[in-house]
Amino acid sequence: MKLIIPTMEYEKEIQAFRREFLAEGGSMDGCGSLRRQERIQDWIKDVECYLKEETCPQGMVPATQFIYIREDDGRIVGAIQIRHYLNDYLEKYAGHIGYSVRPSERRKGYAAQMLHDALSQCRRLGLDKVMVSCRDDNEGSRRVILRNGGIYERTVHEPDRDMDLERYWISLGNL
Repeated sequence: MKLIIPTMEYEKEIQAFRREFLAEGGSMDGCGSLRRQERIQDWIKDVECYLKEETCPQGMVPATQFIYIREDDGRIVGAIQIRHYLNDYLEKYAGHIGYSVRPSERRKGYAAQMLHDALSQCRRLGLDKVMVSCRDDNEGSRRVILRNGGIYERTVHEPDRDMDLERYWISLGNL
């Protein structure tokens, strides 16, 4: 398994990943604008814009987007986005990291390993700790966060999406 910044080399696999999520109706957390981008090259352009402060859209924060590739068959099993710092919204609700696992690849341990691998990337960005949140009814994501050292802080209500989110902090000191 490896984290890869998406490129057009993975266009067909990204498109298949997207189609599977759309058919399932999943939220596609940690995928940036992929849900609304029909053309993969447009999503790749967005991914590139978010990498640097000077090209990041106004009101947003720089972020690094990864796809999580199973090396033996090249299949994307997940996507994860690391926000380089927190703005007001991210600090209150979403945190530094968002992630999703492809519906057909869930319950195989990929989310926990993907988050673990992403935490090493966070450390490289100079972060000492990261905030990760999940819906209060998402037991799988809660377990993934706890397995990676998440310490529960509190539950908050996100009014725009009318959902309760559990906030967790993960210290990166031991990575």
